[in-house]
Amino acid sequence: MSSSSSTIALNKRARFEYQLEERIECGISLLGWEVKSLRAGNVQFGESHVLLRKGQAFLFGCLIQPLTSASTHVDTDPMRTRRLLLHKRELDQLIGQVERKGFTLIPTAMYWKKGKVKVEIALAKGKKQHDKRRAQKERDWEREKGRILKAR
Repeated sequence: MSSSSSTIALNKRARFEYQLEERIECGISLLGWEVKSLRAGNVQFGESHVLLRKGQAFLFGCLIQPLTSASTHVDTDPMRTRRLLLHKRELDQLIGQVERKGFTLIPTAMYWKKGKVKVEIALAKGKKQHDKRRAQKERDWEREKGRILKAR
């Protein structure tokens, strides 16, 4: 295994839909067939979110497609709720932020680190519609500015 990290999936919509505040790296509890599918890149990550229940964090709505060559005797559930691995202190801090300050937990990235799958989650606040429009205008203007400068 290489010790460097390589990206499995990114949640690009998260930056558009939410104002991201603090990012936290956490592990994820996976089954063997899920790890093999992640190596093949069979994951859809955009619609997923993090739920806090009974002092634990769970990744909900992440679709990991099973490989066709996976064992036939294994019961695969592609939309299974997967447990996120965090320290108790980190969980307590996140629960406090979500309950008291109205933050949401959004998974932003999934990647390999030292042979293990890691999930980056972010404390986020939902953007208002006008903020989304402003972000779109700024992105369009940057693109247009690049075209103008390139044409010269």
